[in-house]
Amino acid sequence: MIDFYTSDTPNGRKVAIALEEMELDYTVKPISLQRLEQRDPAYLALNPNGRIPTIVDHGNEAFVVFESGAILMYLAERAGRFLPSDDKGRSRVLQWLMFQMGGVGPMMGQANVFFRYADEKIPYAIGRYHRECRRLFEVLDGRLREVPYLAGDYSIADMATYPWVASYRWSGIDVDGLDHLQRWMAEVRGRPAVQASKGIPGKLNFGQDEGVAARNARRILV
Repeated sequence: MIDFYTSDTPNGRKVAIALEEMELDYTVKPISLQRLEQRDPAYLALNPNGRIPTIVDHGNEAFVVFESGAILMYLAERAGRFLPSDDKGRSRVLQWLMFQMGGVGPMMGQANVFFRYADEKIPYAIGRYHRECRRLFEVLDGRLREVPYLAGDYSIADMATYPWVASYRWSGIDVDGLDHLQRWMAEVRGRPAVQASKGIPGKLNFGQDEGVAARNARRILV
């Protein structure tokens, strides 16, 4: 069994998708960011960075993994799925995973700060991050013109990238004209595991029905 510490964010969602795709047994441990539970000493003992998500794999001597990209890699290797074993295939997946971790996530996060959350709206900052996010989306669109998924076959790179790109409206990013990116979003969104990941960890941040987070028999909400 895997303990899954999470909240309703794209980084939490990507691990929820992976757990569902890989059909792994897990228990949801909700972390309320509003109540600053990520800064509790007990949680910091697991994740010294005080962020979500974190997993504890009780099937591997209670092994703790934090940082969402590292979690995806660990789960893929544990399950033997969604990360090729050959050098080139593995490298392709990791390249696009790092593209999300180093580019799409941080830039959309900054766009959210200046576009949504900052008390003072600074046009230069908003424009700077919107332009950079659009540029990154165009890179994705170009890649998806050539292949159905980011590394060719569906992989943890798609699981990592989808929750961020799918939140483009919240970030104020325009996807008009990015037909290949929109096609990819629709295909990933339609996957049963991606649908099953919606609402995890339930009613915590944005008022989802808590029952949604417990509808899968493999998932236990604690």
